[in-house]
Amino acid sequence: MLTRPGRYQEVADNLRVKEVVVGEGERRRRYVVCHNPQEEKRQRQHREQVLKELEAELATLRECSAGCHTKRVCHLRASGRYGKYIRLTRSGKPVIDQARVREQARLDGKFVVHSNDDTLNAEDMALGYKQLQRVEEAWRTLKSGLGLRPVYHHAPHRIHAHVFLTVLALLLERIAEQACGDTWRNIRDDLKRVKLAQLLSPNGTVWQVTEPSPETAKRLKSLKIKNPPPILQLG
Repeated sequence: MLTRPGRYQEVADNLRVKEVVVGEGERRRRYVVCHNPQEEKRQRQHREQVLKELEAELATLRECSAGCHTKRVCHLRASGRYGKYIRLTRSGKPVIDQARVREQARLDGKFVVHSNDDTLNAEDMALGYKQLQRVEEAWRTLKSGLGLRPVYHHAPHRIHAHVFLTVLALLLERIAEQACGDTWRNIRDDLKRVKLAQLLSPNGTVWQVTEPSPETAKRLKSLKIKNPPPILQLG
């Protein structure tokens, strides 16, 4: 399906689509091949790192004894991280499966959407699926309890308060994403660069805020938040 001819159409930032029709009549099926260039780059970099680690692992096998060699080969082949990239030669030697590497590279940044509704065009199908992903991600975020330790509630007012706080936190994340035009993960990483330091001296204590980087200052401006003062407290 991915090899079917046709040009991709830009429908949104980091999203291109191509419609593919398979079969005729009642057996006709419509598929939309979606491509995210940014995700393709991330997956390619991740695979390159995995292959680099695997090459180092295979290189060390030459120095192992027979028993150790067998155990490590079995461990690598069973690994979810390395196993799919390993094949055995006729002599039983583990090597990187270049054919599998090329096969995985063809799938980078791609996913397929299928629908039996002919009233939906390729763009609607792709964006609808992306929105579904966002909803599912939101529910996972709500169930995570804001990343806190397990909290078990029994009183109704405590349960209501917990749900309210998680929904409010999710809403604030979405507002930040809309204001900055970026994902919350990237926004959070930039904002985390602002640190509060405690400086101790014989003359007293100073609570000082690190100077925001250009990226952090841009985030704060987009969120309409003033830069924190350099000195918070002198004591």
